[in-house]
Amino acid sequence: MIRLAREADLPVLREVERAAGEPFAELGMDLVATDEPPSVAVLREFQEAGRAWVHVVEDVPVAYLIAEVVDGCAHVEQVSVRPDHGGRRIGSGLIDNLAAWAHDRGLPALTLTTFTDVPWNGPYYLRCGFRYLADDELTPGLRDIRAAEAVAGLDAWPRACMRRDL
Repeated sequence: MIRLAREADLPVLREVERAAGEPFAELGMDLVATDEPPSVAVLREFQEAGRAWVHVVEDVPVAYLIAEVVDGCAHVEQVSVRPDHGGRRIGSGLIDNLAAWAHDRGLPALTLTTFTDVPWNGPYYLRCGFRYLADDELTPGLRDIRAAEAVAGLDAWPRACMRRDL
């Protein structure tokens, strides 16, 4: 079941993020695997704005998605699924939920940034209906996000922006 995140969920989302990061270590991506999850304060900003959703099992979050509006599109800031709940289309359900939210608000597309060579990133989002954006298709907001990611060291592995038209 997908619902809006509640205040009490926020610490659990940090646990979900830590668990979701662990498989990156197996790919030698320790920077990603050990990255500190968003703080409760940051997660609260998304939650209070109504842009944080959780997939729950027995009312406990096992996955979440937080989103922003970037250059007039719904931007997936983060989507994470506990590995022990992977392979159940939970992530794609959260993305479809965001697509419905965006459609209801007249937004034309979803965007995100991702690792192109990580199986549960770029190839996964292609299966979810996203496409890679060429450099000349990047909006100012996406360029800013990519610049911040580069400063954070994420460009040590191939990354790209993607878009799913609604």
